[in-house]
Amino acid sequence: MNITIRPEAPSDYRSVEELTRKAFWNVHVPGCDEHYLVHIMRSHRDFCADLDFVAEYEGKIIGNIMYTKSSLFNAKPQKLETLTFGPVSVLPEFQRKGVGKQLIQHTIKLAGARGYHAIVIYGNPSNYVTHGFKNCKNFGVGLEDGKHPTCMLVLPLQATPFPEGDWFFVESEVYNFEKSAAEEFDKSFPLMEKKYMPSQEEFAILSRSIVL
Repeated sequence: MNITIRPEAPSDYRSVEELTRKAFWNVHVPGCDEHYLVHIMRSHRDFCADLDFVAEYEGKIIGNIMYTKSSLFNAKPQKLETLTFGPVSVLPEFQRKGVGKQLIQHTIKLAGARGYHAIVIYGNPSNYVTHGFKNCKNFGVGLEDGKHPTCMLVLPLQATPFPEGDWFFVESEVYNFEKSAAEEFDKSFPLMEKKYMPSQEEFAILSRSIVL
């Protein structure tokens, strides 16, 4: 698709929240809360406004990508500055047409130029291997408890390899929001039916994976 990718403007905020809601509605849980995450992310200290982009097609916003700062730590302790993207949202009628792919590739190039060491995300691996992401264990990255989730993926951005050792990932606190606040925010949108609940196993793999 021939789309235009440009920075998100304040006048786009509600449109982006609406498209995010449509993109994620009933995908991982009944309803969704990703549109509330988008809403609160913009004012959070970890938000990367310079990596906040929308995709336009024939004058209509059909997609969006947003980033936050995150970190890797080891026992020494050392710290590596990283990034995390998500949500990445594409209107349902434009999904599977390469819109998400173009948003990701556009911002990966910018992120590398800004000096960040890597991008670390949670997502369905099959969606991201084509972008160069690999399972976190390949880079000695995991959680603080030593686990290496299948859905934790890492894309190095710099030519120098990770320093040797075990690293654990710490994402932005913005993702740890009150569900009740998200439910209250959702009341300001048109009513939509909540009807899908994946199995616990499916949810563990797909949680916060991104609709492309």
